[in-house]
Amino acid sequence: MQAYTARGLAILGDVQFQHIQQDIQQKGVIFNICSADEHVPEIERYTLKERVCSIATVLPFKEYPPQLIVEMVYNRVFWLNSFPHRDGIHDLLSPRAIMTGQKIQYDKHCKVEFRTYVQVHEKHNNSMESRTSGAIALRPSRNEQGGHYFLSLHTGKKS
Repeated sequence: MQAYTARGLAILGDVQFQHIQQDIQQKGVIFNICSADEHVPEIERYTLKERVCSIATVLPFKEYPPQLIVEMVYNRVFWLNSFPHRDGIHDLLSPRAIMTGQKIQYDKHCKVEFRTYVQVHEKHNNSMESRTSGAIALRPSRNEQGGHYFLSLHTGKKS
């Protein structure tokens, strides 16, 4: 909310978000709800369903853990907001750069692709037990060091 108010931006939404409109506006954010049976063109332009389906078709699974589905959506939103859109409000700045000041850096954010099998470091002691475990790469974290999120194949949780 602070980012929207600081930059004087409005939130556009469908009727299904009308129940939170008053709460959002009380925080000083402009919240524009479209009429019933209308769609917000700016939102429709960025449909996530097709983008998430394009990820799902290349995964080697017949069934998807719920956390993986959530992370497919987060991944698409992360990358969608990382580059300027040709019909966007700025030719050079991405939505992420406009809202947070963060820009994508190849050497930090593009180290590993979504769905890549990796070995991640586990807490350990001086014993001979394994110090790594299998995981699936999800997306870059938002830190300056260039960390990534992973889905543990042992626990099914994001780390």
